[in-house]
Amino acid sequence: MIDIHCHILPGLDDGPATVEDSLLMAKEAVNEGIKTIIATPHHRNNKYENTKSQIIENVSSLNNLLNKENIPLEILPGQENRIYGEILEDYRKGEILTLSNTNYLFIEFPSSTVPRYSERLLYELQNEGLTPIIVHPERNKELQNNPELIYSLVKHGALTQVTAASVAGYFGKSIQKFSKQLVEHNLTHFIASDAHNTKNRTFKLNEALSQIEKDIGIDYVYLFTENSESLVANEEVAREIPEPIKKKKFLGIF
Repeated sequence: MIDIHCHILPGLDDGPATVEDSLLMAKEAVNEGIKTIIATPHHRNNKYENTKSQIIENVSSLNNLLNKENIPLEILPGQENRIYGEILEDYRKGEILTLSNTNYLFIEFPSSTVPRYSERLLYELQNEGLTPIIVHPERNKELQNNPELIYSLVKHGALTQVTAASVAGYFGKSIQKFSKQLVEHNLTHFIASDAHNTKNRTFKLNEALSQIEKDIGIDYVYLFTENSESLVANEEVAREIPEPIKKKKFLGIF
């Protein structure tokens, strides 16, 4: 299994503070059945800045340590970029890191809003040959209140990634319900952990996929696991299952 969103690099953001903490996360990931993790430290979120070169260096160091400790886990470089107006310019300067050096790029919105320039910027990123992936849309207040916004962004080419803990109910019933609706209506394309530690922000991937299988169907479990594999291979991902389940009305959108 591949986890495309995880804060496992030590001392860079609000993930593990020490190398020992990173190793604990790595061991838990292996126990979860995860073979590969894309490390995605926060970047330009008004608190943390983690440049491309810095992340690549830290990924190399952690991989060396995992090999030394005989922990069967591979770490790939990535970045969780808070959306900002100059991100495309910084990408052209070589300061922005895509997911495992593919054409896929994480974009994070502020927790309560969606900037007005978002649709234009996501379009410009696509014109550059990048595929933006909006992370944890289910936890964004404006998207919760106005789901037509996420429908429009996906319709115009963006992808989204929902957090496993959201699907499993650890962020509350309303976020769990919204996560399920996003899955049902093909408005999300990846499930990932967004794990930060081994205490209150851990992986929960198996639990989330089991919940999806129970509530919606096994086809979506295959979709999400295969999409993560396709992303790492820099291949096109599936935007829906071949025969989607019958849609129910989703907050006035359908």
